[in-house]
Amino acid sequence: MAVEAKDGRRADTGVRTRRTDLWWWQPLVTFVGLTAFVAYGLYITFVDRNYFWEPYLSPFFSPCLTDSCPASVGWQSWPVGAVSPALIVLVFPLGFRATCYYYRKAYYRSFWLSPPACAVAEPHRRYTGEARFPLVLQNVHRYFFYFGVLFAAILTYDVVIAFRDHQGRWGHAGLGTLVLLINAVLIWGYTLGCHSCRHLIAGRINHFSQHPVRYRWWTFVSALNARHAQWAWASLVWVALADLYIRLIAGGLISDVRFF
Repeated sequence: MAVEAKDGRRADTGVRTRRTDLWWWQPLVTFVGLTAFVAYGLYITFVDRNYFWEPYLSPFFSPCLTDSCPASVGWQSWPVGAVSPALIVLVFPLGFRATCYYYRKAYYRSFWLSPPACAVAEPHRRYTGEARFPLVLQNVHRYFFYFGVLFAAILTYDVVIAFRDHQGRWGHAGLGTLVLLINAVLIWGYTLGCHSCRHLIAGRINHFSQHPVRYRWWTFVSALNARHAQWAWASLVWVALADLYIRLIAGGLISDVRFF
């Protein structure tokens, strides 16, 4: 592991690392995965169509701000011809993820190589952490958490709406309903497993015995937090798959499978 000298410079050990395993594999996969997701998100944002098919709404465009969606799933307030409403909607969930403790570690290592892996020297000569601008802004994560809860609730509402058929009759469900249900569960798992959520629930408690209810909630979110990386990746991949499924249906390329 690189050692920092007293003058702030990185100590020179003569080699980048003494590790003999495939340490570069994880940052490479992370780089490819995050780049693919960003590229897909930019594509669908600027294509700006095929994101709604009664009763399914893409999570990238939820809540629906245009008059292309009925009042039950949208606000119908976004002017036609304006920039894609996804640019407004995605600010909050992306802000929540971009400032997330896990994602910060992931893209610091894979994009900035700071450091690329444990016990591997990074190319930067100095290390300032997150004490300077703009990285000091990562502290807003605790506030983006509240937006994360709000959007998780909105996506849960989309699941309720999805229990209808194409004519709007209740008591029906299709494969799209299941896709959106899994998406909501993964989003909740990722959101509630957030480090800020753990601190909000029990960060100032000195004696758990005096707060049994909060202690139970803390143990629950702590269990989610132990698998926070898995929840982060599963929810990220699934939200793209959910959008793709709805997009294929809306474009007439596939048909929704109805269960009942």
